[in-house]
Amino acid sequence: MDMPSHTHSQLCESKALVASYTQEARKRNQQHNMASKPGPLSRWPWQDLGNYKYALVAPWAVRSTYRFVTSGERDLLAFAVLPVLLLRLLYSQLWITVSRHQTARSRHRIVDKSLDFDQVDRERNWDDQILLTALLFYVVNAALPAAQSLPWWNSKGLVMVSLLHAGPVEFLYYWLHRALHHHYLYSRYHSHHHASIVTEPITSVIHPFAEELVYFTLFAIPLLTMVGTGTASVAVANGYLIYIDFMNYLGHCNFEVVPKLLFDVFPPLKYLVYTPSFHSLHHTQFRTNYSLFMPLYDHLYGTADKSSDDLYERKLMQCRNEEQEEAPDVVHLTHLTTPASLLRLRLGFASLAAAPAPLASSTRGCTSVLAAAARPVAALLGRTATAFRSEANRLHKLNLETWVVPTYTSQYESKQGLHAVGRLVEKAVADAEASGARVLTLGLLNQGSELNKNGELYVIRKPDLRTKIVDGTSLAAAAVLHMIPRGTADVLLLGDAGAKMAAVLASALCERGIQVQMVDRDLYESLKQEVRPETHKHLLLLSDWSRSRSSSSKVWLVGDKLTDEEQRRAQGGVHFVPYSQFPPDAVRGDCVYHSTPALVVPDAFENLHACENWLPRRVMSAWRAAGIVHALQGWDDHECGARVTGVDKAWRAALAHGFRPYDRHHTAGGASK
Repeated sequence: MDMPSHTHSQLCESKALVASYTQEARKRNQQHNMASKPGPLSRWPWQDLGNYKYALVAPWAVRSTYRFVTSGERDLLAFAVLPVLLLRLLYSQLWITVSRHQTARSRHRIVDKSLDFDQVDRERNWDDQILLTALLFYVVNAALPAAQSLPWWNSKGLVMVSLLHAGPVEFLYYWLHRALHHHYLYSRYHSHHHASIVTEPITSVIHPFAEELVYFTLFAIPLLTMVGTGTASVAVANGYLIYIDFMNYLGHCNFEVVPKLLFDVFPPLKYLVYTPSFHSLHHTQFRTNYSLFMPLYDHLYGTADKSSDDLYERKLMQCRNEEQEEAPDVVHLTHLTTPASLLRLRLGFASLAAAPAPLASSTRGCTSVLAAAARPVAALLGRTATAFRSEANRLHKLNLETWVVPTYTSQYESKQGLHAVGRLVEKAVADAEASGARVLTLGLLNQGSELNKNGELYVIRKPDLRTKIVDGTSLAAAAVLHMIPRGTADVLLLGDAGAKMAAVLASALCERGIQVQMVDRDLYESLKQEVRPETHKHLLLLSDWSRSRSSSSKVWLVGDKLTDEEQRRAQGGVHFVPYSQFPPDAVRGDCVYHSTPALVVPDAFENLHACENWLPRRVMSAWRAAGIVHALQGWDDHECGARVTGVDKAWRAALAHGFRPYDRHHTAGGASK
């Protein structure tokens, strides 16, 4: 089917733009898998296995567990490898979550620059070094009789490890690190690590395989010395790994966390323990602060950055002084959809957050696993009574934040749950005003008619509300209009009477001379009250819907309550265009399903490295974009309840600020186009 001539070029531009994003992403991913000029052994041996790489541990884990259970002499070291591996994975994820929670506040960031999807892709193999450690522990344990049947604790081993780490390990690492910054080694290996200017905890372990092997050789010095001298123990050996993880993640977390009191009480500690600020300078200046964890060697050899102390004190003060935080210009208030969606937030699993949430039924098994993993955290969140900040972005001079109400879709669908949700959303609106936000957008079901009359309730209760409430209906309706194929003369509108989105859409369609067919009399009568009398001729009620197979229209505009039975009535080739917050379940393989209303964000949009629910990268729901456009335009009105910005007005403003149309359509079980 054809598209309206005035939108065809825009939609083609949109598709080309999204395609270019995809191609560029693939190209950058290939480049970032290694250093700029990859040297020998840059690739990890199991790089092509994906998550199946954990199968490499399985035989060893089964063997050590079996021997631990059946053997008279229990080998604690071998048995502990698998639990420690799992503990380190969890520990690493906790660091990611805490760091991202802190760096969602601008004043907490040490390096206040944009982090993008490229870095997330480059760092998604952060668990490789944990897997490598486990395999090496198994091999050394099996090869060296002295590493078997170790005691749980040996204090002599702790002293041994501490001295050898502070001496040979830190000293050799310092000079190795300086060598890695030589052009030859830097371009072939270390540049891969330094591609991340804005660090996250897991940035610390992102290295080519050969470079990581050298680090492991250094860290093996204390461990093998313990084994050789008979002072090794299970607790010290694994505690050393946890120490290395802690210090690595500390130095790369991008927010200051080391209390100044420690240095005031014991000033020499400054030479023994680095801070996140100290190491951040290495990622921005490159030629200073080479030390592993102890700045002593930088001070000895004159490579300590002179601004280290000043940066540390300044950032620590900023973290303490919450009042100095920049006020958000726009707050987008969303909510969780299921417990599993918690792990897809920016604060959850980075790689999951950077990919659209799947909709296909084939992913239900995976979703069940994620839900089980998220359930304990979800239960904890359920006890909180406030929205939490999940994301912070920037567009030109606007500070943008996403807040998440700790509620789920199922709660909005029950009267009992709706009352509790209402209190949380209203508190979030009050918090947004207190924070100084100019605009607040209501995402997903936070703008429900039964919940708050599309946001009007908050304006009624507080007429002098300074924060402008934007439900985004105008821009969302405009996005729907630009998904309707060119040449369309009539559409079938399925929805509920009194639904604001249906009314705005019907009015805009009638103004354009497109016939709007309906099957619900209440909706028909409701829309007759909404559209201008001279356009009533474009409204048509299908009275024989219950007896006929379907409408003859090839375009169906559908809301949240589209049923499978209604979809089966459609003729082959029908375009299902949702105007709802949630996409419909695709049950027809011979029909076309369009995306929910959305736009591609401007190139200038910063710090975007998480997908919004099921939308792809750098694509944003029209409701969320509407608030940003509202703030950019400086509009001083609410768009909630009966208030409407205007479909054409909102669309022109969005395009003027760099937003672009987006429309991904697919068939049931088919690929996106």
